[in-house]
Amino acid sequence: MKDIFYRFRRAVTESLKPGLKTSWWLTKVMLPITIGVAILNYLGVIAWISDLLAPMFDVMGLQGKAGLVLVTSMLSNLYSAIAVMAALGVDLRSITILSVMCLIAHNLILETMVQQKSGAKASFIVPLRISASILTGFILNWLLPEQMSGPLMFEASPTQPQSWNEVFINWFYVTIPLTIKMVAIIVGLNVLQNVLREFGIIDLLIYPLQPFIKFFGLNTSTSFLWIVANMIGLAYGGAILIEEARKNNISHKDAVLFNTHVALSHSMLEDTIIFVAIGVGAGWLILPRLTLAIVAVWTQRLIQSK
Repeated sequence: MKDIFYRFRRAVTESLKPGLKTSWWLTKVMLPITIGVAILNYLGVIAWISDLLAPMFDVMGLQGKAGLVLVTSMLSNLYSAIAVMAALGVDLRSITILSVMCLIAHNLILETMVQQKSGAKASFIVPLRISASILTGFILNWLLPEQMSGPLMFEASPTQPQSWNEVFINWFYVTIPLTIKMVAIIVGLNVLQNVLREFGIIDLLIYPLQPFIKFFGLNTSTSFLWIVANMIGLAYGGAILIEEARKNNISHKDAVLFNTHVALSHSMLEDTIIFVAIGVGAGWLILPRLTLAIVAVWTQRLIQSK
């Protein structure tokens, strides 16, 4: 019992520092973005961008300003996209559509670099993720009810700020609680992942997952990689993915199939939790991505067989 307690304490202790380090980095990214968006909104720049993008996003049931959220996620990370959502004030239906679109096509630069080193081509991955994201927006706009209600981590500002004082006051009351909650989530996930790794629970998950891996159209040799990609994501798990490819532990064919899947559906733990935390239903976050990934992989297998 003492040994178990020691190992648990060690796993928790070792995960706190990297968790806090990541949280500090994300906070430094989020705060300038949110204040920047708040200022641009006050100056009317957001309204101008919204009008410019309105024709494209109208067909997805979104306002033009949604484009700023999507572009932010593509060039940066999901935390930055959430920060922009909070700064702009978006309703639950729009947040649900945007969340899934951002989950599919976020952090494109870094994650594509990781996938390139683990057997994929940027010329395939980037168009795949962007087109799948846009397609999902159309489908969800058709599927979701017109009116959606539920608790949100942040609420839209009821009126346009009339002074610089209001700009900064509104920013403070929206962003600070959001930042605190994000830090708690990141640190908590780091602790959970380290504890699971310390006690070998991740290894125990591989065997029962194999039937699902086959259903996804993937080789069972990629089971551990699938867990890595969905537990800690492509960016954080990149080193493991790259090392497996370098050692030729999976064939090039299987690497292409695996990268096709995780390009559209990865980080099911962390990414899902952060959007559930702001009020989005878990089913909408998981099922569209997983369905697209399965269809894409089996389509790729069909192409490979010709």
